[in-house]
Amino acid sequence: MNEFTLIQRYFARQQQHDSVDVGIGDDCAVLAPPSGQQLVVSIDTAVAGRHFPQDAKPDLIAGRALHCAVSDLAAMGAEPLWFTLALTLPHADENWMDMFSKGLFQAAEKYNICLIGGDTTKGPLTISIQVHGAVPSQSVLLRDGAQVGDQIFVTGTLGDAAAGLEVVTGRLKTDEQSAEYLRKRYFHPEARIRAGLLLRYMASSAIDVSDGLLSDLGHLCEASGVGAIVDSTHLPLSPELLASVPTGKALEWALTGGDDYQLCFTAPPKHAEQLLVQSRNRVLDVTLIGEIVEGGGIIDAKTRQPYQYKQGGYSHF
Repeated sequence: MNEFTLIQRYFARQQQHDSVDVGIGDDCAVLAPPSGQQLVVSIDTAVAGRHFPQDAKPDLIAGRALHCAVSDLAAMGAEPLWFTLALTLPHADENWMDMFSKGLFQAAEKYNICLIGGDTTKGPLTISIQVHGAVPSQSVLLRDGAQVGDQIFVTGTLGDAAAGLEVVTGRLKTDEQSAEYLRKRYFHPEARIRAGLLLRYMASSAIDVSDGLLSDLGHLCEASGVGAIVDSTHLPLSPELLASVPTGKALEWALTGGDDYQLCFTAPPKHAEQLLVQSRNRVLDVTLIGEIVEGGGIIDAKTRQPYQYKQGGYSHF
């Protein structure tokens, strides 16, 4: 099976959006961006043995790769539009490709995002996905908008994906119900698109938690020129995580574990109460965990000292 047969058989089968004038099959895609909106673009690369287990099922790694890439759009308050795929394969196995493409398009359907092109080549298994989204002009969420006095929130629960990877690799044993939940949180991290859209006009800054809360909140603080106080006793932890490891370990993973792909964001006090009301009414699944302060770094609310962990978050090198 050559490259063109592979593309035609496994990737040129998705129905195109009206915004795609020319999709897969030409030298470039031809696109019609939404009127009055800004385009936001991001790219993620996942390498076997580095970002996912070598022996993971192809449908799981395909879906996971797209979920992770789309999460960057959520952090910007953007609506997904299109994506491209660069796939490097050791060999073109038909059963593997069939499962991979099914997992990819299942995730694409969830976000209503359209594959418009890409590339395939031979080599160590590597998945690179570039995502494109749109946001109304001047309403994009950025990392550099946090102000002293803003409240810090996170969506969902934290630490689940770090525990999920331990389950997947056999390093963590727990009950089957908890194990299934944690595995799903690792392989199917839901990009918080809906939350990002709702936060466009309430949040002052945002970032997705891909490398760990302390690491990613640290990036947000650095970009905004501020510091943060975080109360670890307020971190949202799932019952499945707490059933699987001691509370101290769960908190460590919530602070430093990667791959949760929740949103961490700040909001001024005038919007903070509204967010909490929306959370109580289950419009938004958010938790207040701290406050933006003067200075730099992230302070433990209990000790008033900087957080001390050997691992400050995931490092790609």
